[in-house]
Amino acid sequence: MTNKNIKFNNKSDKPNNIVLRDHEIIEKCISFENKLPSFMKDYFIYLKGSVAVSTRAAYLEDIHFFCDYIIKETNLSNADCIKDISLQNFNAIKARDVNLFLGDYCPRYYREKNNNTLIFENNSRALARKKSSISTLFKFLYRNEQIDNNITDGFNPIKLPKPQPDAIKRLDIDEVALMLEAVETGKGLTDKELVYWEKTKLRDKAILALFVTYGLRLNELRELNISSFNFSRGEFKIYRKRGKEVLMPINKTCEYVVKDYIYNERTNSELLPDEFKDALFLSLQNKRITPKAIRQLVKKYTSICMNTSRDNGYSPHKLRATAATSLIQSGFSIYDVKTLLDHDNVTTTQLYAAHKKNIKRDIVNNFEWIDEDEINSKED
Repeated sequence: MTNKNIKFNNKSDKPNNIVLRDHEIIEKCISFENKLPSFMKDYFIYLKGSVAVSTRAAYLEDIHFFCDYIIKETNLSNADCIKDISLQNFNAIKARDVNLFLGDYCPRYYREKNNNTLIFENNSRALARKKSSISTLFKFLYRNEQIDNNITDGFNPIKLPKPQPDAIKRLDIDEVALMLEAVETGKGLTDKELVYWEKTKLRDKAILALFVTYGLRLNELRELNISSFNFSRGEFKIYRKRGKEVLMPINKTCEYVVKDYIYNERTNSELLPDEFKDALFLSLQNKRITPKAIRQLVKKYTSICMNTSRDNGYSPHKLRATAATSLIQSGFSIYDVKTLLDHDNVTTTQLYAAHKKNIKRDIVNNFEWIDEDEINSKED
């Protein structure tokens, strides 16, 4: 279904672009459901009410991949297509079969396409997600009395590498200043990049300032609208993962750069198609900026401030890490930063806290029991 065929009768508080985004994910879910066996229908209904639409789509995609493996790589079913896999086939699947799928097949598999052999690899995190998707399905089928045994207890564990604080990539505070200077002045850009910079510098500056101030996720920033901002109340609205709607206070810096872009560079909304009249960040084609374009501009300016190649520039997620470490280094607690960045668990925020330099020295130097003048007088 193309966007031009969609008409909105939106009576929710969500803007049309968020409704459209969710609609496209739901359409993807329905597409997978139509390809999967009919005995999973109850499971599809369960997913609708228990997880976010993006998680639902991810689970269905993983289950489709598992069913495709059953058809093409095993003798667990005689079905010719995924749709024809029977409940009896699933009832006969053992934990060992799933372990072989996750441990032997998924880490590296091959596909033939246009006389080429494509090699696919999954890291431990991707394997863990596939395991989670399959586990939810088998647990549900067992609880729903469709299969005889809960085989998930027999699934092999997948060890995820423990995140190391020193491995977290982010900009230092002085590098952030250099990055904002580069977007302000064009310093470090090539002649070709300067041509585009003249047309987008205010937009790019606003994007970078919002990233390093709030640690927004890419799609949280991309989906911002002009109507997201209420400058008279000093706040703006974002839509988090799982559809959470959050009001964020706006500081003077971000208010200034966003207004500067809207009033002095962004195309007047009256000249835009209805679909993009409210979109905050526009491409040069006057459409909502794409995720790819955001990644490219972040890579460009971060590579300048780090004095490295464009390929070695950072992703938007590294600016999220930059915001976290900068806030903690400025004295904010990990619980405050957790709230701002919407971390599911405070242990994630603690990783950024490990970057706070000279923490022991800072603590003891600011917690003196004896007055400094008294110490100096005795030393004299």
